Amino acid sequence: MGALVTLDLPADAPALTLPWIITFGPMDDEEEWEPVVCGPYERAHALALAEAVVADEDLMAVVEPLQPHVTVAQIQGDIAASRMAAENEDLETAALDEELGDHHHDHDHDHEDDDHTHEPPSVDDIRAGFARIAAKLTS
Repeated sequence: MGALVTLDLPADAPALTLPWIITFGPMDDEEEWEPVVCGPYERAHALALAEAVVADEDLMAVVEPLQPHVTVAQIQGDIAASRMAAENEDLETAALDEELGDHHHDHDHDHEDDDHTHEPPSVDDIRAGFARIAAKLTS
């Protein structure tokens, strides 16, 4: 039996109305293959599909909302929030490791590529893309 990971949201959370995706991947590090991303779905459909797939498979399914951001600032805001959450988790883990005498450290290295200076699409272009995706999904 596999594992299903999703957000624990209150019943009135705005994210519940967003489209959701499922990412299926291996349960452990020994298995190496590219994750499979499916969707978009309504949340209930995504959860049901993920549960059905991992019920008899040793897989992990991550069910999460798609964020239909239309500006670079919105995306950067979510990235900053995610980084802050990870830093807080790292600080908590480091404090626990120090308390337990564990000195294991993971180092992430950022590799920036200055050759990629693409202009982001306009809000109207992005919304038109959403409409094209919706048309493909409903045809």
